[in-house]
Amino acid sequence: MDDINVLHHRCLLNLRRRIRDIGDGRPAQERYMRLQKDGDTLSYQGNSEEVGCYVAGHPLSKGNCYFEVTIVDTGVRGTIAVGLVPKFYRLDHQPGWLPYSVAYHADNGKLYNGNPVGQQFGPKCVRGDRIGCGIHSENVEAGFTTVFFTKNGKEVGSIEVPVLAEGLFPAVGMHSMGEEVKVDLQAEWFLEEDDSMMMVDSHEDDWGRLYDVRVSGTLLEYVGKGKSIMDVGLAQARQPLTTRCHYYEVEIVDAGEKCYIALGLARRDYPKNRHPGWSRGSVAYHADDGKIFHGSGVGDAFGPRCFKGDIMGCGIMFPRDYILDREGDMDDWDRLEVRPAHAAIQNVLYLNDEEEEDEEEEDAEEVEQEQEGRKVTVFFTRNGKLMGRREMAVPPGGLYPTVGMLSSGEKVKVDLHPLSG
Repeated sequence: MDDINVLHHRCLLNLRRRIRDIGDGRPAQERYMRLQKDGDTLSYQGNSEEVGCYVAGHPLSKGNCYFEVTIVDTGVRGTIAVGLVPKFYRLDHQPGWLPYSVAYHADNGKLYNGNPVGQQFGPKCVRGDRIGCGIHSENVEAGFTTVFFTKNGKEVGSIEVPVLAEGLFPAVGMHSMGEEVKVDLQAEWFLEEDDSMMMVDSHEDDWGRLYDVRVSGTLLEYVGKGKSIMDVGLAQARQPLTTRCHYYEVEIVDAGEKCYIALGLARRDYPKNRHPGWSRGSVAYHADDGKIFHGSGVGDAFGPRCFKGDIMGCGIMFPRDYILDREGDMDDWDRLEVRPAHAAIQNVLYLNDEEEEDEEEEDAEEVEQEQEGRKVTVFFTRNGKLMGRREMAVPPGGLYPTVGMLSSGEKVKVDLHPLSG
């Protein structure tokens, strides 16, 4: 504790001396080291051994109380920090490491508050994410203020911190080659809770079944544990695909920790703890490995992996003489045509013991022997390009758009009618 107190004292003396030397009459200037600045873009120029830091020329204030940083490239390690520091903060230290500074670090989601040891705070941030930082300025005069952080416009959390006389200055730190960000010192942030609630009310009826998935407008967010393959989050549409509405799309908004996102079609009574494609009566394209799973826990090579920003699509090519079955028994389902698995690759995450299958799965083989099933061609797309097709039988009641997720932080935006209008 003595060493920490000495460090605090020295920092305060150094700050006061530099403030006195520079005087109040000089125009404020931004400061940065081991970074290249081109307009509003900052890029790391060090050797990944030393920190590069940027400090804005003006502190946050009542009239300008928020700023944002967009991650353009995470570089080698993604060690990007966004926060607030004193005016003459040392440029060879990450924001948040030294006294009177606070920062949200993208690589581990931790908050650093005047200490090189961080505490768990929020999700990790990757390329394309926007990290925001602002102050609630009501109590600045008392020597303290509440600093809050956002990710992609949503508040992550807040903390009360002390404020020196000169205020708190926007700062960005980087620590590995290839890191690049864009800084918006004039950004604005508004709460939109009422609008979000209205969106939920207007879209939740689109979904017939939701397990460990939260709906917010067209956005689906995984809220399960994500610890084992039994923690699948499942969202199944209320209506099956038809000859009039035969295609839907999913945009990956956040890949989360593992991007265990699957898009496909499944029978209405599909098991809630199984990714689409794993069990009979389903087929799905999986984003994490680019494989297609067709009624089995073993996937076949199919297309490229999908990442944040990619749009995955799934649809049905119906035969010309196809007649929709609207009165089928939902507890029965037709026989799937399983193609020979050429060079099938096992995905360890998707495999589990046979006893973990639902009892209804054990009865399915008998049903398969009795029913022939009407065949349709299911196709998948990625960013508007056809990835491939699979022929399968349609269970009584039809095939329902089904989305699965299995790791923390996963979010997708779903358009169940992309071809309408």
